[in-house]
Amino acid sequence: MDYYQRAAALVGELTENRRFFHKNAEVGLKMPRAKAYIMEKLREYGLEPRECGEGVTALLGHGGKVILLRADMDALPMAEESGLDFACPTGTEAHTCGHDFHAAMLLTAAKLLKEDEDKLQGRVKFMFQPSEETFEGSLNMIENGILEDPAPDVALAYHVGPGKLPVGLFMYNSTGTMMFSTDVFEIDIKGRGSHGAYPHLSIDPINIGVHVYLALQELIARESNPMDACLLTVGEFSSGSAANIIPDDAVLKGTIRTNSREAREKLVRRLREVAEGVARVYGGEAEVKFPQGTPPLICDGPLTEKVAGYMRELPIPGLTGYPGASASASEDFAIIAERIPSTFMYLASGFSDERGDYPAHNPKVQFNEGVLPIGAACLAHVASRWLEDNK
Repeated sequence: MDYYQRAAALVGELTENRRFFHKNAEVGLKMPRAKAYIMEKLREYGLEPRECGEGVTALLGHGGKVILLRADMDALPMAEESGLDFACPTGTEAHTCGHDFHAAMLLTAAKLLKEDEDKLQGRVKFMFQPSEETFEGSLNMIENGILEDPAPDVALAYHVGPGKLPVGLFMYNSTGTMMFSTDVFEIDIKGRGSHGAYPHLSIDPINIGVHVYLALQELIARESNPMDACLLTVGEFSSGSAANIIPDDAVLKGTIRTNSREAREKLVRRLREVAEGVARVYGGEAEVKFPQGTPPLICDGPLTEKVAGYMRELPIPGLTGYPGASASASEDFAIIAERIPSTFMYLASGFSDERGDYPAHNPKVQFNEGVLPIGAACLAHVASRWLEDNK
């Protein structure tokens, strides 16, 4: 089958599916509307979907190797200002990262592969994942067996990218880190409150927090290898309720990002040691928590080059590969990539006009629907060709 030709013929259905997810945006782990829609469509296409934790999975093919195709499907907790007539109307959820595209493309890929099932040289497993934005979805589905029965041999995921980059460009990395790790941290500082006129009777948590903040900067300036890319951001510092009261506690929240597993391990360990140590110096205590995190996304080199080659076989106008891409944002597909050989690529979905002025996570961002048949065709074609080469 010419998967691109077939996907292009289904562009109306592809667009309809994408716009359903967009208008009915949901965030987090619980996505009842998306789950119900995906399961209904997969049944319509002849598959037998089942719930996998808070996500959806399905399997097709007959014996042999297994390739996992993954799409995230969650939105962000924000208002949408795109001006689109199918914008999410709630004012509290919006698909500003393009996950609605991913879910729609994987649905159509499932339809294409089901139509071609008798010719497949193995099996394809589908993973429709919630809660990528909070780094919970992959773990939830792993804990519920997505990497078992049958165990995938390799995995593939795409992510659309807005902006000015033209449809037809795909970006990948077979030699280094594709996306950075993220560890969200919270430092709860315990002091002792007092009247602002009697600071000697207090253990001032704001003072401790300021010194913790300054000390954390040295982790990047003096302890991180300059050959690694390391970022530490404190995005929230909260304490106190009045100008003349020294409070009991303070909270600092932020993120650590790195492009190296070793750098990540060191920074997480040292942040805890520094925060606790500085608090003790000033008579207080610090409790450090890491509520969310994901490792750096490092793709399997040979698999990535193979996938790029398979994509170039498709008769897609203007298809161009850009190797060596890297981003300081994070992606919880990295949790899959730590467990099995995997690859992850960006598909440009930009506009040359003013619609390309806004980045992902901006309330005005728009994505070019011209990428939909490209993504669906690439998912199906790569799966078919990888199984053929690894039968």
